[in-house]
Amino acid sequence: MVAVHSICIGAADTATALHELAKEMTQLGGSPAFIGVFYGENHDDRQIHAFLRERFPGVPVLGGTTSLGTMSEKGLSGDGSIGLFIVDDPDGEYGVGIVELADDAAGAAERALYLALEQAGCAGELPELIWIYQAPGQEEEVIAGLHRVVGDRCPIIGGSSGDNEMAGRWRQLGPAGPMSRGVVVGALFPSGGVSIAFQCGYEPAGPSGVVTQVAANAACMGSTDARPAPGASHGRVILTIDGEPAAQVYNRWLGGALDHKLTPGANVLVETLTCPLGVDTGKIGGIPQYRLVLSKHVLENGALSTFANVDVGTRVFCMHGDPGRLVERAGKVAAAAAAGLPNGVKSLAGGWISYCFGSRLAAGNQIDKVAAAIGESFGGMPFVGCFSLGEQGPMLSGDTHGNLMISALVFGR
Repeated sequence: MVAVHSICIGAADTATALHELAKEMTQLGGSPAFIGVFYGENHDDRQIHAFLRERFPGVPVLGGTTSLGTMSEKGLSGDGSIGLFIVDDPDGEYGVGIVELADDAAGAAERALYLALEQAGCAGELPELIWIYQAPGQEEEVIAGLHRVVGDRCPIIGGSSGDNEMAGRWRQLGPAGPMSRGVVVGALFPSGGVSIAFQCGYEPAGPSGVVTQVAANAACMGSTDARPAPGASHGRVILTIDGEPAAQVYNRWLGGALDHKLTPGANVLVETLTCPLGVDTGKIGGIPQYRLVLSKHVLENGALSTFANVDVGTRVFCMHGDPGRLVERAGKVAAAAAAGLPNGVKSLAGGWISYCFGSRLAAGNQIDKVAAAIGESFGGMPFVGCFSLGEQGPMLSGDTHGNLMISALVFGR
């Protein structure tokens, strides 16, 4: 029998928050098999790690920083909160590994998965699910590294650790403690099963075009100069759409909303939050599913830097999302994940949600309704939600990384 517990504490001081967590834990029964922990950037990770290691020695821990708070079935917790997601599962097996990304993100992810399988006591076995939490920037390489081990036989779900201003103050937490440029990988073998959902809350606005030239991420993210690498087929800099400078095409689609931002180095994130680019990944029940790509800067020659890879030859759509739709979709994604369990929400023990920080900003003052929508879809069962700077999950095109997405993971009883 699987049981899930959620605890979210709003104290900004780490020692105070941990003291409150300890009091809440006295009411919990069972013996944790796995712990997820998500917290504000100003908290002391080492204190959190030491607290969990002392109270739950040997229990796998996965988590890291979140942007402007956490949420649970009890509502939205503010900046500085700590959220604990605790899984009691005496018949399941769980393991977590954490490795610095360094210059080989794929290799780091591969090593972290092997560490996780070893901790779970399941070396050489195929997990039911891989759960990842990582530093933003190399998500596609992380997924590629995991595929070296499990191929496409095991779904991957996760988020990119956040901070409050996208200023690089994110961290990740695993068995070896905190890191600032790491990847945490969980190998899950739950006894009650799991179900996941990965969707966005945006729809096509009409305009679209084909990506005709890209540049690789590494050559351009630190500069406003964007030159194509010979033969580049994918990357995080879109040079041209339909043969024209990407920023000019995008600006035309947006009715001139970027007129004042078409100079090299201009940040267009805020202007494009409600109208990102989308990639059609296939249809479910005749309804197209989209992976979203959020733009960051205008570069030299009208190029666009993005937070996710785009392939040459891909048709990109101008998307649109309004606050009400973003709230509604959160509940629908949670409901879709719960429906994937054998008896639907009736067999739900609890869940975890990664809701994009950008979508949180786009939702504005309706963000408090997101937690309520998720809680209603989960029938009041425990959940913890974090606000991430990128999301990962399976789509018809395979495991992928996107922006402004919603990742949902639920555990069956």
